[in-house]
Amino acid sequence: MKEYSTPNIRNIALASHSGSGKTMLAEALLFYTGALTRQGEINAGTTVSDFQDEEKRRGISISTSVIPVEYNETKINILDTPGYTDFVGEVISSLRVVDGVIIPVDSVAGAEVGTELAWSYADDFNLPRFVLINMMDRENANFQKALESVRQMTSVRLLPLQLPWGEKADFSGVIDILENKAYTGDGKESVDIPEEFHDQVEELRMEIIEAAAEGNDELLMKYLDGESLSENEIISGLKNAVMTQTFVPVLVSSGTANVGMAPLLKLIEKLMPAPGERGPVSGEGAKGEEELQSTDAGSFAAYVWKTTADPYVGKITYFRVYSGSVSSDSKVWNHQEDEEERFGNISVMRGKQQLDVKNVHAGDIVAVPKLNVTSTGHTLGDEGHPIKLPVPAYPRALYRVAVIPATQADSAKLSPTLTRLCEEDMTLSWKQDTTTKETILEGMGGQHIDVAIRKAKDIFQTELNTRIPKVPYQETISKSGAAQYRHKKQSGGSGQFAEVHMRLDPLPEERFEFKNEVFGGSISKNYMPAIEKGVKTIMEEGVLAGYPVVNVKVAVYDGKEHPVDSKPVAFEICARQVFKMAFREAGGVLLEPIMEAKVTVPEENMGDILGDFNTRRARVQGMDTKGGRSVVSAQVPLAEMQRYTTDLRSMTGGRGMFEMEFVRYQQLPPHIADEVIAENTEEE
Repeated sequence: MKEYSTPNIRNIALASHSGSGKTMLAEALLFYTGALTRQGEINAGTTVSDFQDEEKRRGISISTSVIPVEYNETKINILDTPGYTDFVGEVISSLRVVDGVIIPVDSVAGAEVGTELAWSYADDFNLPRFVLINMMDRENANFQKALESVRQMTSVRLLPLQLPWGEKADFSGVIDILENKAYTGDGKESVDIPEEFHDQVEELRMEIIEAAAEGNDELLMKYLDGESLSENEIISGLKNAVMTQTFVPVLVSSGTANVGMAPLLKLIEKLMPAPGERGPVSGEGAKGEEELQSTDAGSFAAYVWKTTADPYVGKITYFRVYSGSVSSDSKVWNHQEDEEERFGNISVMRGKQQLDVKNVHAGDIVAVPKLNVTSTGHTLGDEGHPIKLPVPAYPRALYRVAVIPATQADSAKLSPTLTRLCEEDMTLSWKQDTTTKETILEGMGGQHIDVAIRKAKDIFQTELNTRIPKVPYQETISKSGAAQYRHKKQSGGSGQFAEVHMRLDPLPEERFEFKNEVFGGSISKNYMPAIEKGVKTIMEEGVLAGYPVVNVKVAVYDGKEHPVDSKPVAFEICARQVFKMAFREAGGVLLEPIMEAKVTVPEENMGDILGDFNTRRARVQGMDTKGGRSVVSAQVPLAEMQRYTTDLRSMTGGRGMFEMEFVRYQQLPPHIADEVIAENTEEE
């Protein structure tokens, strides 16, 4: 692929609800510009974007594909993002490195949950955007209805720059209000606007000129003085208005029918900013905050927004150059790891196809294979100019599974495989739960975890099984209790002897305290470490149901020893037994983790959420309204929230969101505690 300089690059994400036609739109743009000789299909698994086996199997995008489209001496890097909520991390990573976003809206369904989510993240990154009413050839397509659904979703002014020429089966082209022309089919040919559109076009054209004048003070004065604006002035004013988000242009198309491609590309080129036009980017330099200009003249700095593992190529690192330029076979510095990396061939990715390029200019998005220490979120640059570019905030994972290796060989690969998966995806994380002794993988939902497990098998050859994680209960005491126990063992040769008298008291503020209250030397001091070790061992193992014991003060107040048979191991064994007895005397109980959950839903779902919380032993802490949506705060046991992600989606049609964090432990109700103890006893 040829080189493109910074002014001739556009970085645009396609972000919206699943099924709004993003992948087929990217396909149609490649076909229109001659990069493809035949348009692929999602059902046949032949699109450039959805090249992974998992994407073909599921029929949805699960990771972002880079689709560079060459048009009119401009390279448009289109990032086709997944629409399914589980893969929102991919959307955030993509929006981090683009300069504009196109939000396709299904002409039948209108704005949906994923549309709202994409809009909200575009707001977070302050990105200029287009709304694209897509798939206008569908049965029941309705431009006005789809447009109205977007108006209900946002307070930003929406301004149609195009109208559909017909709808449903009659959708044959695009009326371009800006150019005062009608384009048939893909847009290669223009004709006069049909008579029936004249009045509507004239009215909208006046609105567009007004919006253009508002985008620039000089133009506004000229407009108010009654002077007419030239085409260049209108474009310049509109571009300013788009970049400041004074209004959002509305366009129309159909990717599947290949209608409206040329007018869309023309508007991306004219109205979307080039990398250098969005102002400097801030990073953390050696002397505090530093601003980077998107020019080749600056020091090289690039942000790694995505890493993937390819079974044939190995690790592929995707990055955007924010400052300076870079060539193949260069040495660069990883500022997070403080290590040198060596670039081999730099490629422009088109789906899975690698198009080699020798030099890369500021603002471009490219990839390089086989880097050693670099992962997502790292900054690459010059060794002598340390800078770290900011990493966006990702939502906290809310869906957890316990992973179990299928074989002994898989067990050895478990840790490296999970680490590699989480390096690639910022919304995946894993940990060892010290309470339940399980390996926990956390993600955004069932599909997200399922894809990760399949990737572990297909790419890293590690087969993993999953189950619902155990709840990390704890055990403690509800009152003081004491017991004594004698350990005696005689089996020829030297025997074992120890006797320990122990008292347990509740210790609410601390996890554990050990006291030696023996007077008169009935137990020597040198046996105390062995007694404490025995106590700590049994506290880790648990007494009632195999969960760790917490908030206990242990006091050894008497006992006996034997001059010959007493030894540390005897006192350790004795301490374990006497602790169990004293624990039961002290009214042992189970504690469960309580979470603070904040659920945001459309107002019409409020009643369902409150009713559902009643069945989950939740205590509602408060209700609020935020941006036309209801927010419910509640404290609820973790045991009741293990699969809440799935339940909330089904209750709200996917429009509900929640976040959750641990607040405290509290006593488990006796009838539930009995069930947990019985269950764990059976397992043993």
